[in-house]
Amino acid sequence: MSRILVIEDQSDIRRLIRWALEDENHEMFEAADGHQGLAAARAVDPHLILLDVTMPGELNGFQVCEQLRADPGLRHKPVVMLTGRARERDRDAADRAGADAFIPKPFSRAELLATINRLVVEAAPVQAATTAASPG
Repeated sequence: MSRILVIEDQSDIRRLIRWALEDENHEMFEAADGHQGLAAARAVDPHLILLDVTMPGELNGFQVCEQLRADPGLRHKPVVMLTGRARERDRDAADRAGADAFIPKPFSRAELLATINRLVVEAAPVQAATTAASPG
């Protein structure tokens, strides 16, 4: 079972994602802002992170992604940016922050699941090697 961390301030979006994942082989964890998300990522050790771009508080999604990429224990975790702002400069900012994928809102269940499943499979060998190399 894959652990998916959803960092999203809107409870209705988290509910839609939970609904999309409920019949899949994924366990969902939630955080409502960037600081909670970073703490949850360290605690949960997710296989993939779904990250909203626009959130309240000090950290937006791009900043959270940059911090995930700077953390040796999390840098190999796939990050999918979710946003209602799908302009080219937003995609470029997601790339610069280190995101693995960019999904504009509203998104379809099929698109979300295809992206999650592809990235979890692609990341599995890297995450297994990282886990094996970590002191336990």
